[in-house]
Amino acid sequence: MGGLVFITGASSGIGQALAAEYAAAGWRLALVARRDAALREWAAAQGLGAERCGVYAADVADAASIGAAARACIAAQGLPDVVVANAGISVGVDTAEAEDLAVLEQVYRTNVFGLAATFQPFIAPLRARGAGTLVGVASVAGVRGLPGHAAYCGSKAAVVAHCESLRGECRGSGVRVVTIAPGYVATPLTSGNRFRMPFLMAPEAFARAARRTIAAGTSYRVIPWQMGVVAKLLRLLPDAWFDRALAGQPRKRRAGH
Repeated sequence: MGGLVFITGASSGIGQALAAEYAAAGWRLALVARRDAALREWAAAQGLGAERCGVYAADVADAASIGAAARACIAAQGLPDVVVANAGISVGVDTAEAEDLAVLEQVYRTNVFGLAATFQPFIAPLRARGAGTLVGVASVAGVRGLPGHAAYCGSKAAVVAHCESLRGECRGSGVRVVTIAPGYVATPLTSGNRFRMPFLMAPEAFARAARRTIAAGTSYRVIPWQMGVVAKLLRLLPDAWFDRALAGQPRKRRAGH
């Protein structure tokens, strides 16, 4: 049997797949989403009663909201062994358009501030206990900036840097920080992409690999490994070659388009 895992963005996609994977491994679940009704329906369909699964409504972009959910989890279920900051959004932007600045702000607030706000209530208690794992879900999109994807790419690059900073801050405390960078996973987040998605994974396959990575305490891993190779090559590619390769490629749709 496992321990208790706290997962944000658990109502669909990667978050829901991780919840199912941990449940199958015998863990207790603390699941967070803005749509708590959908979470409760999913938990009931999986046969997960209150003793196995707690559901909390929260918006990670609101520190008071996610903080209240974290405290409610600790009070009702105890201090989690694993905290997965998974909630995130992806919207295309055109940084020449003034109205897209609000979209960029929303993406950063959810993907970066939301991750920090999710971790914050747990850091001191986990340090005091001397054990636990904080998991940040980044993306290979954080490796290089893609045209039309400034909000998402920038936010995921910030997630990687934030988790790296946090890892140093937690060093020696018994608290591990794991950064997982998914490649392309077949979820609602990627369903609207208008470009080719190499090495596309089923969410269930991603969740299995992610749970193994978290259990191992690996500091940073790209899943699947093939996209890890692609990410390393992208880091090495000269700017001129990179820019030429992306010229004319389809972009993610902007909000309302």
